[in-house]
Amino acid sequence: MNDLINIENKDGLLFVSSREIAERFEKRHNDVVKVIESKIHILTTENFVVNTYFIESSFLHNGNEYKEFLLTRDGFSFIAMGFTGSKADVWRLRYIEAFNQMESEIKRINQPQGEEFMALAVLQAQKIIDSRDAQLRDQRSKVLLAEALTASETSIEVGELAKILTQNGVDTGPNKLFDWLRTNKYVYYDGKYNIPMQEYINNGLLEIEHVPFTKPYGEHDVSIKTMVTVKGQEYFIKKFLG
Repeated sequence: MNDLINIENKDGLLFVSSREIAERFEKRHNDVVKVIESKIHILTTENFVVNTYFIESSFLHNGNEYKEFLLTRDGFSFIAMGFTGSKADVWRLRYIEAFNQMESEIKRINQPQGEEFMALAVLQAQKIIDSRDAQLRDQRSKVLLAEALTASETSIEVGELAKILTQNGVDTGPNKLFDWLRTNKYVYYDGKYNIPMQEYINNGLLEIEHVPFTKPYGEHDVSIKTMVTVKGQEYFIKKFLG
């Protein structure tokens, strides 16, 4: 009997034929096929992925086609551990050694060398840099948001809110922010003042401040000013920055 062990490599997948196993372990091939089929039934019942163990194939003999199986390393181990005897032990160890040698050779061949290795190293380094840059941007964004949220402990005017947003990179200003508030139905214009919608007064985002003033001829009057509460500042800052 030829002592050469035939481990085949197909696209990086190592396997051995059930015919060779039958020959090495001195079994009838038909009996080996039946054992494999019984193992496939067990694996299928237990929801294992069968083709990681056995791949069904065929071969020609005297013009006739017969079934065989290609066994991966796990498939071989699964079947061969049922074979007993000193000769079986020797062949089992020799096959395991052959699988190990083939896997080591594949890893050595596929290991990038020279320029390819350098290119992969540069690519990996760039991925690390990009990841760290993204983390720093995220951290900086959180710092800006935290600073903005602690900017005031009292209600502020819409113009002050616009200033805080501008300092944190938002393209806005008092008029532009009032336009946005009107468009999004937070306030409405009554022809003279921007008045908060009652809904946002009730939920504590906006409030009205009445400011007394004296006209040029001594007449007293009151102006209306829309104020953003502390809760409202947090709400709008998060809406624009978050």
